[in-house]
Amino acid sequence: MSQLVIPHVLRLALLSSLALLASCQSPSTRGQTQYLEAFSTGSVPHSAMYNADQDSYWDGDGMSGTPSVTIDLSDQKAYFYKGGTLAGVSALSTGDERHATKTGNFKVIQKDQWHKSNLYGDYVDSAGNVVMANIDVTKDKAPPGTRFEGSKMHHFMRFVGGIGMHEGFLPGYPASHGCVRMPGHMAAIFYNNVTTGTPVTVRP
Repeated sequence: MSQLVIPHVLRLALLSSLALLASCQSPSTRGQTQYLEAFSTGSVPHSAMYNADQDSYWDGDGMSGTPSVTIDLSDQKAYFYKGGTLAGVSALSTGDERHATKTGNFKVIQKDQWHKSNLYGDYVDSAGNVVMANIDVTKDKAPPGTRFEGSKMHHFMRFVGGIGMHEGFLPGYPASHGCVRMPGHMAAIFYNNVTTGTPVTVRP
């Protein structure tokens, strides 16, 4: 086998392993949906590979000026400005290949601190136990005796259609259904510093 083929094979093996991990779900774990967290936190070893955030910071306390947000899809970061001065940066996970995050110039049109998805989540029984995980209500029929529990999208900042910034799992690459996932502490900071009408620019 040539030296050029071996790295490719190893890469495919690694991707397959990650896909297997992402599909593992505990049937009794509530709210650990693939849409939000990607996999049950109890089933994955602690590793810098998962939900790593080495880039986020906030220096905006005490700064003044009109807020604005620039989301850069290529480097998977959001840049928060006050009066044109950089106040903070957040790591991101944006839309995947099938659910691209829309680019353009927008404004925050809704804030909802305890938002839940009305499309993606789990079907749970009367006790709240997950019966069917990672479902799409437009495609998956509810098993008898279950109800829909939407994925948590806390500190939701909608800026176009069903798309917004919110707290979510960051696997280190674009993995959402179009929304802009942020680490929990950064989602809260951005949420507390934007208002309805804050400009949001999404660039490729």
